[in-house]
Amino acid sequence: MTRQAVRTHGVGVRNVALLALAVLMLGGRVTPGAKPCKAMSPNGSWGVWRYVGTQIDGKPRPNRGANPKGFIFYTESGAMAAQIAPDRDNKMAGHEPTPDEAKAALADYVSYFGTYTVDARAGTVTHHRQASVQPGPLTDYVRSYEFTGDRLILRPVGTTQEVVWKRIK
Repeated sequence: MTRQAVRTHGVGVRNVALLALAVLMLGGRVTPGAKPCKAMSPNGSWGVWRYVGTQIDGKPRPNRGANPKGFIFYTESGAMAAQIAPDRDNKMAGHEPTPDEAKAALADYVSYFGTYTVDARAGTVTHHRQASVQPGPLTDYVRSYEFTGDRLILRPVGTTQEVVWKRIK
């Protein structure tokens, strides 16, 4: 089977499987007092959402290519995971990536998991990251949220950025 044949919408099946496993493993580990994503919408918002794109000041985020891919998972029990992969080939010269190849592969790639809580009055969801491919401390990500049809729009508080996701049915 070719590498292309085992890809799902441009995101490696292995990566999706790892995210799904992380979400399942976290299923029983919810932050005390967590209010699952159901509070964000009367219909409940847990499930899988496909990445549509990111806008900054109304313009597409640069450096992710023409067709980036990704998923965000929310479980009813309060676990979550997010992954966004830029639209580009990640080539290796040998069997193992060189430090430069590994660095290039992670550039503009987002991947983290943890739990989440919702503040319905403030209209925010907080991602409590437990692990991430991004270097640095595992700070919480606070996002305002909005539903427009089958789309979820997350906005990092204090920015002009919008991250758009479409529900996978």
